[in-house]
Amino acid sequence: MAKTAKEFRYEMAQDRAGRVTAGGHAPLDLDEAWTPEHLVLAALVRCTLQSLRFHANAAGLDFLAEASAAGRVTKRDSDGRYAFVEIGVTVELELEPEPAELGALLAKAERDCFVGASLTPKPVYRWRVNGRATVPS
Repeated sequence: MAKTAKEFRYEMAQDRAGRVTAGGHAPLDLDEAWTPEHLVLAALVRCTLQSLRFHANAAGLDFLAEASAAGRVTKRDSDGRYAFVEIGVTVELELEPEPAELGALLAKAERDCFVGASLTPKPVYRWRVNGRATVPS
C-alpha cells in the first residue's frame, strides 16, 4: 500500500481595508509599498530560513541569520506574459558549531523550502556563512 504524503493547508484573507490575516489570526495592515511581488519574495526568504532552522535543529546547530531576496519581472520570452524571470536569495548566517557537511546542510535548506521549489524560475541562493561565501553541495 502506498504511503500517503503529509498535506499542509494554508489560508489567508484580505479585508476591504487591505488588512491581511493568516487563518483569521495575526492581522497585518500592510502599507501600499508591499506589492504582491514583495510578498512572494518575503515568503521565499521566510521559507528558506524555516527550512534551514529545521535542518540545523536536527543536527544540533545554533544559528543566527538574516536574508534578503530580489527578483526581476518582465515579459517572458516563452509566452510574452509578465512574470518573475530572475529571483535571488542572499543569506548571511552565523552557525555554531560549523558542521563538516556544511554544503549538504545548505543544500537541504534550499531543497526543502517548498516556496522556492514552487517557483519558476528557480531561485539562485547566495550563502555567506561565518563571514565567508559558501556553496551548497
